[in-house]
Amino acid sequence: MIGENDLTLAVKNSIEGEMGINEEDARRLAQHVLNFFGYSDRIIDNVLEPEDRDAFYMMEDSGILYTEREEITLYDGREWRIHYWLFNRDRIMKLRDLEPEQRAAPDASQSVYADIPDDVWNRSSAQ
Repeated sequence: MIGENDLTLAVKNSIEGEMGINEEDARRLAQHVLNFFGYSDRIIDNVLEPEDRDAFYMMEDSGILYTEREEITLYDGREWRIHYWLFNRDRIMKLRDLEPEQRAAPDASQSVYADIPDDVWNRSSAQ
């Protein structure tokens, strides 16, 4: 079972740099996610509200969670898909153990604003 401290560190270490997350917010997010899982290894996607699902997608982007789906045949012959969320234990443990210098730092080359000169942001009154 994934512990609160392990998940908190994994969340904190996966969201670093200027857009980072502080310890308190990382713990809150970890607790929120753990409340859905309880003692289970996976949860069904249907239990999530849209704002909860957004947090899960964010954690999926950092590799902390992943999805699985199962298809079953209903009694009338129709196929039914069930989507699940699971912890990526290996990734969580890897993120938990990162040293500060190994944590994700924002890549300036990825920013859409990186090549825009600073003076563009000054307001001018065009007449």
